[in-house]
Amino acid sequence: MNIDMIRAAAQRLEGHARKTPLLSSPFLDEIAGRRLFVKPECLQHTGSFKFRGGWSALSAMDEATRKKGVLAFSSGNHAQGVAFAAQQHRVPAVIIMPADAPQLKIDNTRALGAEVVLYDRATESREEIGARLEAERGLTLVKPYDEPQVIAGQGTCGLEIAQQAADLGISEAEVVVCCGGGGLTSGIALALEADAPGLKVRPAEPEGFDDVKRSLASGQIETNPAMSGNICDAILTPAAGDLTFPIMHRLCGPGIAVSEDECLHAMALAFLRLKLVVEPGGAAALAAALFHGDELEGDTVIATISGGNVDPEMFTRALQSYAS
Repeated sequence: MNIDMIRAAAQRLEGHARKTPLLSSPFLDEIAGRRLFVKPECLQHTGSFKFRGGWSALSAMDEATRKKGVLAFSSGNHAQGVAFAAQQHRVPAVIIMPADAPQLKIDNTRALGAEVVLYDRATESREEIGARLEAERGLTLVKPYDEPQVIAGQGTCGLEIAQQAADLGISEAEVVVCCGGGGLTSGIALALEADAPGLKVRPAEPEGFDDVKRSLASGQIETNPAMSGNICDAILTPAAGDLTFPIMHRLCGPGIAVSEDECLHAMALAFLRLKLVVEPGGAAALAAALFHGDELEGDTVIATISGGNVDPEMFTRALQSYAS
């Protein structure tokens, strides 16, 4: 992985991905105790940053490979990103999704033209199902985070942050990133290393699923004991990737773990103060920036909102709990 791959991905994404803004609110600054800027990838195509990586991966394939179709494993956001990229390239997509994924994400993936194969993550192996489909149909697997072209695509978000920060006169800040397997986190870290070295990445994860935080502390890849049991479904992964962890270990500051209640509170505040619809996992970095200021340094923080694909019931729960 290197900055040249990210710049090449940015060229391929030009005219296809949205350049999401940096938003701010004096109300959020007051809660955070510093200047807070928000990068809302919930406004990206398919409602999350995952479209960047999906398009990057598909557009980097040779035409013969791409025409055979692509395969992805996902609880929803990577599914939709790959499905939409495949639809735009007019190639087949098969997405293997856990049966307990949010129904909105399953429905949206199907609506984008992908074939959805559901599995029970407690009793079935998505890898075994995927290997069978790859062999039977000649599909190419697009991994959700431990894939060079996917990381390159996610890194384009970091190029935008670097330019937007420069436009605002920001040369030093902590950039808090919602983190699952580390594709977005490592991609942004690589981009900022090249274009904005004064901006330091900090991963944000759910409490109880903070494998990256623990891995950064121990210096080796740690795992999560469970794969479900938290509302932040979008960023629940077994462990950081073999490609993503060395990048994060070299470039990121300590991780931050946030509670479910903090994510719900951040969702409500994003709606009330920024008019954004955010999913729980997509709110993890904002929650860290708002409620874990004692773990941050400096007078400026930039928080990514990684996705907004939330079921109405969960969004209502956030508003009813914290909108008063």
